[in-house]
Amino acid sequence: AAMVARALWALLAALRASWCLLPQSGYLHPDEFFQAPEVMAGDILNLQVYYPWEFLSSSPCRTVVFPLMTSGVTYWVIKSLQQLDICSSCINSYTLLVSPRLLFTIFSFILDYSVYRLAPFWGADPWKALVLLAGSYVTLVFYTRTFTNTLEGLLFALLLVLISSRKSSGSSAEPTSSSLIGVVTTAGFFNRPTFLAFALMPLLYWASSIVDSQKSIKTLINHFLKFILCACFTAFVFITADTFYFTSVSLDNLYSTNKSSLIDVIVQLRDKVVVTPFNFLSYNLNPHNLALHGSHPRVTHFTVNGVMLFGILHILAIGAGFKMLKKYVHQLMLVRWCYRGLPGLLVHSEGSPALLLFYFVPLAFLSLFSHQEPRFLIPLILPLVLFSTSPNGAVKWKLLIVVFNLLGALLFGCLHQGGLIPCLFHLEQLIHSPASSSHLQHYTLLFAHTYMPPRSLLNIKKTDVHVEVIDMAGAGEETLCQTVEQRASNFTCRDCHIFIIIPGTVRATIANCGVSFKNETLIFPHLSMEDPPQIPVLSSGNWRSQLGLYILELNR
Repeated sequence: AAMVARALWALLAALRASWCLLPQSGYLHPDEFFQAPEVMAGDILNLQVYYPWEFLSSSPCRTVVFPLMTSGVTYWVIKSLQQLDICSSCINSYTLLVSPRLLFTIFSFILDYSVYRLAPFWGADPWKALVLLAGSYVTLVFYTRTFTNTLEGLLFALLLVLISSRKSSGSSAEPTSSSLIGVVTTAGFFNRPTFLAFALMPLLYWASSIVDSQKSIKTLINHFLKFILCACFTAFVFITADTFYFTSVSLDNLYSTNKSSLIDVIVQLRDKVVVTPFNFLSYNLNPHNLALHGSHPRVTHFTVNGVMLFGILHILAIGAGFKMLKKYVHQLMLVRWCYRGLPGLLVHSEGSPALLLFYFVPLAFLSLFSHQEPRFLIPLILPLVLFSTSPNGAVKWKLLIVVFNLLGALLFGCLHQGGLIPCLFHLEQLIHSPASSSHLQHYTLLFAHTYMPPRSLLNIKKTDVHVEVIDMAGAGEETLCQTVEQRASNFTCRDCHIFIIIPGTVRATIANCGVSFKNETLIFPHLSMEDPPQIPVLSSGNWRSQLGLYILELNR
């Protein structure tokens, strides 16, 4: 059984890497592009991009450290390869998409390492846990994408490894753990301030373990002092990097021979210190701001998102959580706290109870906010997998789990907005074709009822002005037709091309605009949940059009 599990994990790991390289066509959420790759493509490769508001100097809410360390590094590598003539055409839509994803896919194996290290500590079967992790569509799809939530999950995994580094005999944590825990916690906070919700219970577990095992107050203070000093140093590094990035202070000024100018720079830096997590919190704690991104019932994470990501495992965990809660409430009623003390949930309850706390406490904190998206919960896969493969949470629903993850991988890895990335690949080849290069042509690309297109994948330099991208988002028929008719009326240039990109489910809207098209390209598959296909239409012969994305070239 162990050999079969190892072979199955190796197969799933190979699938994870190869599917990244294929690449995956599904488009999960605009943040997978606009929180790192799009910004770095503009900064490092000098491409035309759309800078989201979080990265504007007037409202810096995202640290630049992790984008630079991930997408920034990969783009710098392919840029260097092209400049050294090692690869003459290294920068193209494929490498721009796949290179950051490949790095994240490599990083995703931190999860596998963490599960292998943690499983014996928490009483789980290591290889069963690894197969359950590697076979989850959350690992195959979400953890191979450039989300800050992905990094949050990886840092959460590392934190669990560090706090679980005590020996089974109960001896104290390794001396280096305190320092590393401080670094990981602070880095996670700067990546996403919501990391504190995930880190709360592991940190309490770590602190209570140290207090329980240490006899010397000096050693106890030493642990916490290391934690605080390393946390402060890490915060200083992030604040310094973000301040230099988001302010207009030039690094060259630091090398000025004029002493007064150096002092001026230091004063200017002090007055413009950027602490991105505080800006993030001040924005997201405002209910009005969250409403702009969508408001959801407070129980959405518990009732919808958890099931959407983890299926039956989430439901089984809820059942086990209620049983655990009932057990400890009953214990509190029977045993007076003044006589016996409160029942321990952390140190004195190894295994399943603590894993359930690691799962449900972050879930409860995230549920306090009205904006709730499924990807916010992806870090919870690790404690859930460990709990599900422990003796108290044995997985008995193998067939259901396999079918659920196959459907999830198909939906989110292939179908969901699945035509937009291939569409951008197609348009990039068209714009950079030999015919276009030999004779300058102007392109207008109008996107309607799709997710925000990442302009970096078109591979257009900032100095090029012959390509215009118009994002109409979910514009109504009247607004869309007005824009199309206005463009058509100004269609006088011989070498101008106007393309309209629209899902097949709203293809009829363009037909009502009174314009004609000389070319139609259908990219399949493409599923828009904002404009879903109707079941009766799918059952007819027009199902391919309903599950496709059209590239329509306007006729002169």
